[in-house]
Amino acid sequence: IVNMADMDAETTTHTQPMVEEEEPLFSNLDLFLFSLIVGLVIYWFMSRKKPEPIPEFKKLDTPTLTTRETSFIEKMKKTGKNIIVFYGSQTGTAEEFANRLSKDAQRYGMKGMAADPEEYDMGELSRLSEITNSLAIFCMATYGEGDPTDNAQDFYDWLQENDDEDLSGLTYTVFALGNKTYEHYNAMGKYVDKRLEELGAKRIFDLGLGDDDGNLEEDFISWREQFWPAVCEHFGVEASGDESSIRQYELKEHSDINMNKVYTGEIGRLKSFEVQKPPFDSKNPFLAPVTVNRKLNRGGDRHLMHLELDITGSKIRYESGDHVAVFPTNDSALVNKLGQILGVDLDVVISLNNLDEESNKKHPFPCPTTYRTALTHYLDITHPPRTNVLYELAQYATNSKDQENMRKMASSSPEGKALYQSWVLDSCRNILAILEDMPSLRPPIDHLCELLPRLQARYYSIASSSKVHPNSIHICAVVVEYETKTGRINKGVATNWLKNKLVTDNGHKSTVPMYIRKSQFRLPFKATNPVIMIGPGTGIAPFMGFIQERGWLKEQGKEVGETVLYYGCRHKNEDYLYQEELEESEKNGVLTQLNIAFSRDQEHKVYVQHLLKQNKEDIWKLIHTDNAHIYICGDARNMAKDVQTAFHEIAEELGGMTRTQATDYIKKLMTKGRYSQDVWS
Repeated sequence: IVNMADMDAETTTHTQPMVEEEEPLFSNLDLFLFSLIVGLVIYWFMSRKKPEPIPEFKKLDTPTLTTRETSFIEKMKKTGKNIIVFYGSQTGTAEEFANRLSKDAQRYGMKGMAADPEEYDMGELSRLSEITNSLAIFCMATYGEGDPTDNAQDFYDWLQENDDEDLSGLTYTVFALGNKTYEHYNAMGKYVDKRLEELGAKRIFDLGLGDDDGNLEEDFISWREQFWPAVCEHFGVEASGDESSIRQYELKEHSDINMNKVYTGEIGRLKSFEVQKPPFDSKNPFLAPVTVNRKLNRGGDRHLMHLELDITGSKIRYESGDHVAVFPTNDSALVNKLGQILGVDLDVVISLNNLDEESNKKHPFPCPTTYRTALTHYLDITHPPRTNVLYELAQYATNSKDQENMRKMASSSPEGKALYQSWVLDSCRNILAILEDMPSLRPPIDHLCELLPRLQARYYSIASSSKVHPNSIHICAVVVEYETKTGRINKGVATNWLKNKLVTDNGHKSTVPMYIRKSQFRLPFKATNPVIMIGPGTGIAPFMGFIQERGWLKEQGKEVGETVLYYGCRHKNEDYLYQEELEESEKNGVLTQLNIAFSRDQEHKVYVQHLLKQNKEDIWKLIHTDNAHIYICGDARNMAKDVQTAFHEIAEELGGMTRTQATDYIKKLMTKGRYSQDVWS
């Protein structure tokens, strides 16, 4: 286009003098010089502009490269793999399980690879039959209200949209990861399992259901123990009996390296914390300065806090109801203790390089880096380790009894499961506690770093409205700290890290690496719709944003429907969060009702569900007649269930329904987007 425009300019310029030949104002020399100058100017202009589109063509010129990169079939053929394990993972567990299954394949004389569906063309599933004895395993976690994880969203859309896809050559199985306390238990895994069958694929083994509210690890092990024999039977192969530890990465120590090439905690790009470039997301978080960090409660033994993060100049946009994800770091005291107990210099610069050179995952975490950085920023050292970690580390225990117990805990025997449950899970032993309580176990630190899962981002419901605070994100959280059965004090990684984010730390601004995760938890499109918000404790967070937004709409002169809040805390004088703000909102008419359950201020405990039942006529009118939207935020295990039961009972009593009809009535509200939950367990 640029060139055509230039050509036009050239043509008009050259034809211009010819019109004026009858009455020459200039001599021929003048005209010649004039044309020459114009011609040179145009030539310079064209040659200056020409190189601009070249990068575009370069990008377009390499489709072969792109297809090879996104083709898992070509990669499997090239590397001799016959099993592919796709994972839909939000917090890293499904990815971890996928890696374990792909490693298992080797023990059965097969070759497996773990794969992120986001990185590949999933339309190639129909071609998997090109590979002999091929199998696709799907480890699919469910996130939020029955949603796919971020990295499986495109795969989910593809499954929904492609009705004419023929997957008759595909052999598959699914292991689903979920939590029974949630309404849509394992929805994503169940959907993938059912949908693949509908498209003609052959299920080789039954869908596995993992429940994180119970014992996810045990569910996975039990499923896996039965799954592999079924695979062997299907393909007519025998287990090689090779139960030895299989390393995935090899250690390289860097004695002479430019420290500018060493990762110091960045999630994605090297030096991304020094030179920040938008857009900001999970692979490129924004370092938001902390402008406010205050304790919210006036008494009691807990620490409830309100933080404000400054996002000025970041181009980050958020809406009320969204989540802010923050990347915490581990307590330096724990990291130092690990270094001491393993007798290691934590400041050695290392890389862990994948032994499979064709793998997309070159390192388990950003490398090169130091052990200190890896244990502080990249690895989860506070959760009780999963059984595969114990199994792999057992070989390093010099005491045969310790070795036997570690292997037993990783087995599927009832005795082993019980030992793992009591000694690791119930006792909340993290890797440091295990090393302290097993003096004979001193593994090489590089193998430990290979096995530990990645430290994950933590999500918080945003406690502000961008209409009122466009450059600030508010967090409301309670600091986690408890004593374990072994007498140790365990501290929540993220909440203790946030608690220590003082506004100025030794003259420096404290910053928090963060990004926004969009949510379905949204105020009604019509401001005139009434809203009923139920959020005890820190479940108040998103409703602070909702209340701010409804207040802002009122200030704009908009007609706003009833805004009703049911909030609960222990004692009015101790942990009534945001008391001044809430009472002010009630006084100026933004909150039309403020109902508070102080659970421990009287002999019998009073919770939000009791207040709902007390106000049942008003609640029923708002829901059934006035088209109110219901929002619930907080604890999934007890509160959300009890609140839902209260709504069932109100619908039964005042709507004249049976229990089944009442349950269906609330389910319909969920389907219509009028009953939303932002809950955690």
